[in-house]
Amino acid sequence: MLENNEEKVEQPTNHEETVVTGAEKAVSDIENEVAQEAEKADEKHEIPMLDYAAMELDALVDELKKLLKAHPIQQLKANVDALKLAFNTKFGKLLADKKEAFLAEGGNSIDFQFSSPVKSEYNKLLGEYKTKRDSYYNQLEKQLKDNLERRNELIEELKSLIEHGDVKSMYNDFQEIQQRWKNIGAVPKTKYNDTWKTYHHHVERFYDLLHLNKDFRELDFKHNLEEKLKLITRAEALNELVDINVAFKELQELHRLWKEEIGPVGKEHREDVWKRFSEATKKIHDKRHQYFKELKSKYQDMIDAKLVVVDEINAFDVSGNKTHNDWQKSIVEIEALRKKYFDIGKLPYNKSEAIWQKFKAATKKFNTAKNAFYKQEKSAQSDNLKKKMELVELAESLKESDDWDTTTNTMKRIQSDWKKIGHVPRKYSDEIWKRFKSACNYYFDRLHERKNELNKELLVVVDAKKEFLDAFKEKASLSLDEVLAAIADWKKLGNLPRNARHLNDKFNKAVDAFLEKLDMSRTDIEFLKFKNVVDGYLDQEDYRKLDSEQLFIRRKIDENVREMQQLENNLSFISNATEDNPLVQNVRRGIQEFKDELDIWQMKLDYLKKLEY
Repeated sequence: MLENNEEKVEQPTNHEETVVTGAEKAVSDIENEVAQEAEKADEKHEIPMLDYAAMELDALVDELKKLLKAHPIQQLKANVDALKLAFNTKFGKLLADKKEAFLAEGGNSIDFQFSSPVKSEYNKLLGEYKTKRDSYYNQLEKQLKDNLERRNELIEELKSLIEHGDVKSMYNDFQEIQQRWKNIGAVPKTKYNDTWKTYHHHVERFYDLLHLNKDFRELDFKHNLEEKLKLITRAEALNELVDINVAFKELQELHRLWKEEIGPVGKEHREDVWKRFSEATKKIHDKRHQYFKELKSKYQDMIDAKLVVVDEINAFDVSGNKTHNDWQKSIVEIEALRKKYFDIGKLPYNKSEAIWQKFKAATKKFNTAKNAFYKQEKSAQSDNLKKKMELVELAESLKESDDWDTTTNTMKRIQSDWKKIGHVPRKYSDEIWKRFKSACNYYFDRLHERKNELNKELLVVVDAKKEFLDAFKEKASLSLDEVLAAIADWKKLGNLPRNARHLNDKFNKAVDAFLEKLDMSRTDIEFLKFKNVVDGYLDQEDYRKLDSEQLFIRRKIDENVREMQQLENNLSFISNATEDNPLVQNVRRGIQEFKDELDIWQMKLDYLKKLEY
């Protein structure tokens, strides 16, 4: 048995940790972090973080199912949180769109309901995740308490060994206690440091009182000193790392090794090695503190910028919006503000939730006003439907008329009146347009057939244009003036009968071919080709084709706008990417191409609108 001349200390103060006063807080912070990391050891696993924001709802549900199947529940938190944010954002947008459509159809907000199979499956999977997570952490809490109890029991064994141990077997018994200590898992983070301090205090007591086998003790001290000096060297080198987060994680590991893997050193070295280790710790701690201070300032700048956008949305004036076009313009402007908000960047959840609620409230204010307008607009659309139905019935009643002059003027007038009447409910618009167009086309087809029959002499024009076309196609190349002169000469030959108008198409193709060879912009070439065709329709009084051309162009404009808006929407989901990112550049090129196309289509539409027919 060893004699113990020291006073027993049940709650010791670790000498190493009180030497360097200036580093005490840094060391304390690191040790608290180490305690937390030790408790979460099983959660340390990197699962690839996918771009959940770019996924559709069903893909997000599939990914959640895969995560639950492929990984331990304790490793899923970061991925599940990111996936939840993406799902809730997308589903919230879908829900808002459905509600907006419901209100636009005249529904009452209190009656709105929307169910989705994908949301039901998502809720089921999320419930499964929460159940498994709660079960795991309940079990973990019990395990941590059991480990704490086992460590406290070992401390008591160590104290008993120091005071009453058998000299012959004492060192072997001590080594067994050390090995058992290392094999015990994590304890609650609130108890980690105190438990280790108590254990380490009695380990030092054991070495200080171990007079037998002094050489072995000194050899152990020497080995521990060498290992701690290695840790100090590694800790001092961390100050050179650029990535402070990597340096901090490495420092945590060094502190864990210092505590868990390496025993005490001789008394003459204890203060020096702990002082060096603490000073190295303080340097990394201070750098990390400065890093987060700067990061916090950056977050505040982002918050301030987002609040400015929220204020802009709140102050957005819709009092002057009287028409559908007014509101469409406002919607585009609000979408630009929304994009501006998201382009500022992402904030951590704990900093973003409050401002996100303000943003949602501001956009809700705009949406409420917009929905109120379209609810009133529905009543106006019903009136427009009645007016257009009257025109449909009039056109259908006149389509068999032989009073050519009067009926033709009437048909032209009601076509003009149709354009002046506003929108009708969407579910009726296609049907009534088809009826109206069919009646008008039927009449004008009859009119054109009559004209063809009355103008058989126009066959002379056919022969003349065939001859002109053959000679025109034989030319190798023409200047712009020559092409325009040829177009004028073609028109001077007269109008073709309906059954020979395919010659116009052949001539137009030949004109297109010559224009393509000229050193002109694509826009100018496209417009000249279009103008040539449309002017031909006008000369022939082919109003049906003119109407069809205008309808086609409007449809192309709508398609271009939708495609461009979709690309701009896609760009908002990758707002964190830099401008030199290939994906961002590709999307921006696509947007620019649609804008260029839109300019051409709009130019064509403007030209059509100027024509009087």
